[in-house]
Amino acid sequence: MDKPSYVYVSYIATTAQKVWDAITDAEQSAFYWMRSNVSDWKVGSTWEHKFLGKAADLVGTVLESDPPKRLVLTWAGPAHVDNPERVSRVAFDIDQMGDKVRLTMSHTELTPAGLKDVAAAWPAVLSNMKTYLETGGTIPDAFGGIHD
Repeated sequence: MDKPSYVYVSYIATTAQKVWDAITDAEQSAFYWMRSNVSDWKVGSTWEHKFLGKAADLVGTVLESDPPKRLVLTWAGPAHVDNPERVSRVAFDIDQMGDKVRLTMSHTELTPAGLKDVAAAWPAVLSNMKTYLETGGTIPDAFGGIHD
């Protein structure tokens, strides 16, 4: 049986490099995502998604890294990183289109429960990133408790 997938597309008035940096820079990701994405972003490297001063709540491996166009990661809770049934994959495709960027985030190989979780989380995260990149601010209470 095929595992569920979730795809979200957003158009952002910015540059591909700024979208890449917002995803991969620990300080920027913490500003709009409430967690830092931490890695050197080289293929084969690990990455962590964590609150400042706390253990990572998501971890994975960088599978593809083509700045500022494409980033692909494995995605799992730390307790499930060695269980292939619980490891999903996230791809960020960043396409410059004149004065805007089309960001396509594809989260694949999900469990049914994982699909429910990401369908609630990704729109809030990516909408907040868009607001951050276009205005320098964030949406008040963008996550509505989904990241507590």
